[in-house]
Order: sequence, then C-alpha cells, then structure tokens
Amino acid sequence: MEHPPRRRQVLIILAIAAAFRPSFCLAQDKGTYQEEADRLAVLLEWQPTSTVADIGAGHGQLTLAAAKRVGKIYSTELEDKLVTNLQHACCDSIFMRSVYHHLTKPLEIDASFFRALKPGGLLAVIDEEPPPNTSPPEGVPKNRGGHGMPQKLLVEELTSAGFQEVKIVDDWWSNYGYCAVFRKPTL
Repeated sequence: MEHPPRRRQVLIILAIAAAFRPSFCLAQDKGTYQEEADRLAVLLEWQPTSTVADIGAGHGQLTLAAAKRVGKIYSTELEDKLVTNLQHACCDSIFMRSVYHHLTKPLEIDASFFRALKPGGLLAVIDEEPPPNTSPPEGVPKNRGGHGMPQKLLVEELTSAGFQEVKIVDDWWSNYGYCAVFRKPTL
C-alpha cells in the first residue's frame, strides 16, 4: 500500500529519529517506561494530585507514563525557557533522565529547580558515571570527566544549591546508571 507523500515524509523522519537515539536513552533493562514511572512514583511520593516536571523529556515516553500517575505534568526540553521559568513552588517533584550531564549552566538550573519545588519537594536525577575515554558534551563544565555525571559531583552540586540528599539507587538500569533523589527542605 502506497502512503500519501506527506505521511511518507513523516514516517521517514520518525524512522530516522528512532535510528539515531542514543542507546543510553533507550535503556529499559528493568522494563517499560511505565515500570520506570512506577519506580519514580514511589521514590518521589507521587499522588493523583501531584504536580511534576519532566526535564529533558526527549520523545516523551516517560512523561506519558508518569502522566497516568499524577494530576499535572510539565514536560520540557533543555532548550526550552520553561526549564528556568517554572513558577515558584509549582512542583511537588521534578525528574530528569539522562539529562543532568548535558547542563551547561548547572548552578543556574539547580537554583531554578530549587525555586520551582514546593517546600519538601523532591528532585530525581537519573544519570550514569562517565564511561572511560568519553568527552563531556559541548559547553558542559570540564569537571564532569566524560559523557556522564559523576555521582559524587552531582551530590556536591545539588547540596550546595540547598538540596538534601535522600537516597541514591545504584543500578537503576540493570547494571549501570543511578537515580539520585534530593529534597528541598521544608520551611
């Protein structure tokens, strides 16, 4: 069956995009996006009335899975102004997956997350240690040591921004990656 020209173009673009997504973003060794959202729901204490933000949402699979568990969700890419313009105390939690190591101004973004969270709100950063022989993404601070985010440095940056470390789950994706959870102190 021949597809109309416009539909064929869209299908080709989707096929190309799917072929070039980084393997790190595809890691689902422990299950589906819904299962990952379920794990986040427990860690971030989601309720049907929760307001959450997915930063660096990519194709939105995790956003859609999370949306089934919460009342309202913001979904944005790093380039969007929404990252630094979230309203004051608008979110019960914020999560990002394979994104933190791409932040070119982490201190500014950390401060934005701190402002956007309600007192007691939670931040989850899902990332990985930099693999050997990799370079940080362009424009990222050189102290990253490669294409990833050293867990110790992440804790230092976020606690310096005022967050309290809650929990770190190692092996978030089967045999690599971690999920670090932080809390904005209550008043």
